[in-house]
Amino acid sequence: MQLSHTTPIALALALAFSAPALAQQAGDWTISVGAHVVAPKSGNGTLAGGALAADVGDDWRPTVTAEYFFSPNWGLEVLASLPFEHDIELNGVRAGSTKHLPPTFTLQYHFRNDSIATPFVGAGVNYTRFFDEETTGPLAGTDLSLRPSWGLAAHAGVDFAIGTGKWLRVDARYLDIDTSVKVNGTRVGTVNIDPTVYGAAFVWAF
Repeated sequence: MQLSHTTPIALALALAFSAPALAQQAGDWTISVGAHVVAPKSGNGTLAGGALAADVGDDWRPTVTAEYFFSPNWGLEVLASLPFEHDIELNGVRAGSTKHLPPTFTLQYHFRNDSIATPFVGAGVNYTRFFDEETTGPLAGTDLSLRPSWGLAAHAGVDFAIGTGKWLRVDARYLDIDTSVKVNGTRVGTVNIDPTVYGAAFVWAF
């Protein structure tokens, strides 16, 4: 039987997609470096008794995660990043901006299998601290402050093996972020940011 010139390529692809991905063991760590977008939900609430509709803009930043594995399937991950910065609009007019750091701890389950793709899901808790608030437009000259937020977090994604102990990750998170807003020390309402965080990263095991 004569083989076509495409047979070796087809065999290589078949082997690549069927080869077992090496799993982590208890006590292993992974580190990821990537970039993610924080995209708040549309319509982030109203302030001043409903007179002002608040909208918070998107931003992206480099991100880092570290995950400790209790078993080949279970791990505890922490997410860190450079500070995200978001514009704040009131009734469609830019009124200020804020920076935030969103450290997030997630307990994760990895669905080990015999392919190069390993899906995972997780749930945990997020802490968001706001700082460097600036004001402009209708809030120019006022003191804007946003209270830190604690909330639940959900995480899902897929790791694609690209070498021994190396993966390309695509993932998304949901973060429950609600912050109390004060202007000149007076509480004017709550902003429900509740963003989706999505992006990609390279993951290394050690």
